[in-house]
Amino acid sequence: MNETVDLKTIVSGGSSLARPSSLAEEAATALREMILLEKLPAGTALPERDLSDGLGISRTPLREAIRILANEGLVEFSASRRPRVADPTLEEITDYLRVQGALEALSGELACAIASDDELEQIARMNAEMVERHGKDDPVTSFRRDMAFHRAIVAASHNAPLADTHATYNARLWRARFMSSQRKQSRESTWAEHQQIVDALVRRDGPAAAAALKNHLTTAVGNIKRAQQEREAALAKENAL
Repeated sequence: MNETVDLKTIVSGGSSLARPSSLAEEAATALREMILLEKLPAGTALPERDLSDGLGISRTPLREAIRILANEGLVEFSASRRPRVADPTLEEITDYLRVQGALEALSGELACAIASDDELEQIARMNAEMVERHGKDDPVTSFRRDMAFHRAIVAASHNAPLADTHATYNARLWRARFMSSQRKQSRESTWAEHQQIVDALVRRDGPAAAAALKNHLTTAVGNIKRAQQEREAALAKENAL
């Protein structure tokens, strides 16, 4: 995307960053949300001076924030090492989602075998709360609830290497999965898939839980593809005006 983005205005538009925790983490959180909401669209250059001025921090914590986001796949570097908002292809996203689907399927199967009843009940409550909070939370909060639901399933597998690998892939898929979660047309089917996952977990039906989770991530691929097509169509219509 080549359109000019006024970084100073965008990043200074929110509240000032809290100081008690790491400035780098605070800056990463602020920038991550702007990327998810496409206030900083894919391909946007991220010059240090504009970002540090807009966020009101020095360049040292800003560079660390950029590094955090680069590790998550939300920021990439040009050949000259200049940071910009990452713009992965649909093929790249699909490859990550296929791996993520296999990881979550394994997590569900393990959770059925070894998770406590309390853990499975908590996952069911998280799903119910997501549905109950629909329309009451802002998009980012709603999305975080969704991701917390998936992380809880992985945590219930009690497999540390699996959880670490899942976290790495999930970070790189945040923007894509957020895009998928915002499609109103697919929301009811997403809730139905979540309920299938919960029902299988509560029954401790490992194969069914694995199949439901893998299907859920496969559906996400289609949602992301359609979301990208809708976005491109909207941009083309806007540019034609």
